[in-house]
Amino acid sequence: MDRRQFLAACGIGAGGLLLPGFGGRAIAAEQLVETIDVAVKKRLADAGLSAATNAGASYCDVRVGRYMRQFIMTREANVENVVNTESSGAGVRVIADGAWGFAATNILTAEAVADAARLATAIAKANAANQTTPVQLAPAAAMGEQSWRTPIQRNGMTVPIEEKIGLLMGVNAAAIEAGASFVASRLFLVNEQKYFASTDGSYIDQDVHRIWAPFTVTAIDQASGKFRTRDGLSSPMGLGYEYLDGRPQDRITMPNGVVVYGKSYDMRADAVAATGQAREKLTAASVQPGKYDLVLDPSHLGLTIHESVGHPLELDRVLGYEANYAGTSFATLDKRQAGFKYGSDIVNIVADRTQAGSLGAVAYDDEGVASKSWPLIRDGVLVDYQATRDQAHILGDTQAAGCSYADSWSTIQFQRMPNVSLRPGATPMTAADMIGNVENGIYILGRGSYSIDQQRYNAQFGGQLFYEIKDGQITRPLADVAYQMRTPEFWNACSATCDESDYRLFGSFFDGKGQPSQVSAVSHGSSTTRFDGINVINTARSLG
Repeated sequence: MDRRQFLAACGIGAGGLLLPGFGGRAIAAEQLVETIDVAVKKRLADAGLSAATNAGASYCDVRVGRYMRQFIMTREANVENVVNTESSGAGVRVIADGAWGFAATNILTAEAVADAARLATAIAKANAANQTTPVQLAPAAAMGEQSWRTPIQRNGMTVPIEEKIGLLMGVNAAAIEAGASFVASRLFLVNEQKYFASTDGSYIDQDVHRIWAPFTVTAIDQASGKFRTRDGLSSPMGLGYEYLDGRPQDRITMPNGVVVYGKSYDMRADAVAATGQAREKLTAASVQPGKYDLVLDPSHLGLTIHESVGHPLELDRVLGYEANYAGTSFATLDKRQAGFKYGSDIVNIVADRTQAGSLGAVAYDDEGVASKSWPLIRDGVLVDYQATRDQAHILGDTQAAGCSYADSWSTIQFQRMPNVSLRPGATPMTAADMIGNVENGIYILGRGSYSIDQQRYNAQFGGQLFYEIKDGQITRPLADVAYQMRTPEFWNACSATCDESDYRLFGSFFDGKGQPSQVSAVSHGSSTTRFDGINVINTARSLG
């Protein structure tokens, strides 16, 4: 299956959401649980470190990786595809004569890794001829031998394929029985087994798991031919197969009766609800353009955080080093120095690789830097960025933030977004309380289409479900809703955020960046949040 087929099968658009190719070799499902012995990985890494040092490198890191993916795609009563892939190899990154060099091999022998290290060193020395400023690495502690695993209860790779297909077939059947015209459901499982070693004295073994179960339900009005869809409201998570248990205690019923999910997900129940809501959208009133107070559920707000805060505060975009996938950033270094008011006083946004269950949760990044949490926006003021070891000195930092990631052993690690989240409010407040204080507003759930400019300043966002709010009450569903924003004006219009009890994660499973392109996975947490006086447009189109 090529990328175009994959996009069609999944019904997911691009634009910062980059779906990976099926790199590596196809394997049987039972091979997805194989591992490389830690002692073997250490021997391979030591061969690379030694060869690079002997060739003249002042620094070297070796990443020995095994990357497994299982993707299952279904539609109605049919299984459209089951793909199991595996890719193993080693990537070697060095500094020699003040410049970076990188090489990789899919042959896991000490000799092959040593050859890659020598090649990387030769490349670095060649690069040094055009290097104007030597690479400056922030110090990294020697971690010795460490290991970490995503704290899963059930490895999705070990679950029989029949059980997983049975889940998706049950979801589809339930949606059709509830009145859906069409339904497509998918299951994505990823396991990254990553071993990192460096001349700083770190040997770090990590076993990272992620899961996502999206679907799309379509309802058609046979008389008019009009159709509407509703995507699932799940978030991809850094959890095991237990995420699909759908425990009742993990469900939250919102003021409009929509059920949203926290630490576990009932895909079947969501598909049944989606069918009714897709049919409801067929007769929903088309929105009247104008200014509204918006109440944004975390299932929607996460994407807005991702695009208008997460990407603009990547330091490589800020510096103009990176411009792929919607450009650089308006949030330049002089704004931090000037105490730029990015949002209102209640806006506190943190970067965090430590949050349990999140897509970005690891113990160490791909430079061996220990994970941590730190503020990006404090009380509405821009205070920091996301950076890697060779960027830290630009910010005047003596320690790296831990923002390095590579999507394969064969790709070089570079600056990638950690989890970026809006902290919940300190004052007790539910979504119902928030809605009760809105006179003229719109309640939005789920991610929809969006666009953003090349500076991450002007943007437009849609959603999955829209409900009119009048005098503190949800009155009716709406259609054709999108809101326009300028990033700082939007975040300065933030007037309330619900408390910790409403806090949930949104996720981007395939976030694209770089050239050649790489994908990463990242979560964005928030509680339901209010933004006042936001311009809403009507997206309906006349086709003549």
